[in-house]
Amino acid sequence: MYAKIQETAQWLKERISTQPKTAIILGTGLGRLAEEIKVKARISYNDIPHMPVSTIEGHSGCLIVGELGGKDILAMQGRFHYYEGYSMKEVTFPIRVMHELGIKTLFVSNAGGGMNPDFEIGDLMIITDHINFFPEHPLHGPNLPTGPRFPDMSEAYDKGLIALADRIAQEKGIKVQHGVYLGTQGPTYETPAEYRMFHILGADSVGMSTVPEVIVANHCGMKVFGMSIITDLGVEGKIVEVSHEEVQKAANAVQPLMAEIMREMIMNS
Repeated sequence: MYAKIQETAQWLKERISTQPKTAIILGTGLGRLAEEIKVKARISYNDIPHMPVSTIEGHSGCLIVGELGGKDILAMQGRFHYYEGYSMKEVTFPIRVMHELGIKTLFVSNAGGGMNPDFEIGDLMIITDHINFFPEHPLHGPNLPTGPRFPDMSEAYDKGLIALADRIAQEKGIKVQHGVYLGTQGPTYETPAEYRMFHILGADSVGMSTVPEVIVANHCGMKVFGMSIITDLGVEGKIVEVSHEEVQKAANAVQPLMAEIMREMIMNS
């Protein structure tokens, strides 16, 4: 596995003229943040050695090298999910490659179902912590030399970046929530009973991604900032039937605000 990671990283180094220190993963409905990027190179996942291929509508499947907020960045336009049939090693393969490319800070975004009764559809939730509900751990198996066998997760989401996001949101008059994100394997949306259980466990939003990527980023020593767009509600009395198309629509409606926060964060971090 490590040999494949290094091979992929070397392949990309030969095709990337810059050395970005920041990477962004653009999740469901959030791929249009790529429009904010001054693109220098766009590489299809299909062309990258050993890279999985995104199969989900709303995930374009491109690696973008460019500039955002005056800083060189690397952006994944489309991610990989456990429910697509990939192993956790495959889901988190791009994070390992990012580390080999010199990435120090990772921004992650997703669409999530809100379980906090104070949340509304369209809220932006800064992720302060997470609960790993996936059946397979991304660090299962032989330890790679990028980090310790038992990595600390006491600050999985960097407090300095969270404080920066809060300051930017306040200055721009953008409402943000804080909360714990729970990652589950999917691909079904949650039942009302599951929403209740996850909220009792301490989660404020739930989704099918992010947690494995953040675990591996921490193993690699990266600083992480995460944000969820609340696209549906798992609050008793507010639960309605939800579709992937409705999730994308809700995410698209509010993504300019998230883009504004992330652009300013990258510019000032």
